[in-house]
Amino acid sequence: MSGIKFLSSLIILSFSLPSLALPGSGKYFDRAIFVIFENTNYAAAIKQPFFKKLADKGAHFSNFSSTTHPSQGNYIALTSGSLNGVSGDGSININSKNIVDLLEAKSLTWKVYAEDYPGNCFTGSSKANYARKHNPFISYINIQKNPARCANIVNASQFEVDAKNGNLPNYVFYIPNLKSDGHDTGVAFADKWYDKTFSSYLNDAKFMASTVLISTFDESGSGSKNQIYTSIIGPAVKPAVISMALDIFSLLNLIEDNWNLGNLGKSDVSAIPIPKIWN
Repeated sequence: MSGIKFLSSLIILSFSLPSLALPGSGKYFDRAIFVIFENTNYAAAIKQPFFKKLADKGAHFSNFSSTTHPSQGNYIALTSGSLNGVSGDGSININSKNIVDLLEAKSLTWKVYAEDYPGNCFTGSSKANYARKHNPFISYINIQKNPARCANIVNASQFEVDAKNGNLPNYVFYIPNLKSDGHDTGVAFADKWYDKTFSSYLNDAKFMASTVLISTFDESGSGSKNQIYTSIIGPAVKPAVISMALDIFSLLNLIEDNWNLGNLGKSDVSAIPIPKIWN
């Protein structure tokens, strides 16, 4: 084959393969995937085989807390830096700046993948095993009322499609349904679901390149401390057990720091930063 023909073949091949490259390079990673589980004490979660495996392979936080009970306020806090007046699980419309505003200001991409979500900017409280209270993004008015933004909230079946085509965004928020997240089934069920659903991605070096998987819970099952399991795994992460007191605002602060997003002017500003866990 001549040099010109060989070069032409390489060019054609490069355009035919899906690319996993992302437009926004971060300080530590280029993609963050959040997967949120439900209502489990730290001590119970860390005993589960897959959660324990993630903890051992990545950075594991042994003194990590959520911020409130019941569920919904924690999801709102994680994505906006404040409870924004949320005190229960009823549907609420929130006029507040949130992480999406910061991401889009830096031309970074985002998408919410929610199991059993029916699409079309659905604002109902539930559908099958989907629960709106676990999807904070649909409660922000500046997303809910914006069709282009709302289109980034999709059924979780789209995750596999986007992953296969190299179209996953910089910021992924994956919401298991009420069975998969352990809400209605318990943490052992959630652990098995997580292993079955995500192990193939974790074992794919190309998929995980420049990616971190952040696994956490919305709240503890009981106890005033509200201590929850949280781990971060990825090729850039050093295996470590972090015992310093951190909370969900530290995760929001991490996203802001990684992409130099600025802040939301709330508890993300005063949050204790995630310590240096990077290779």
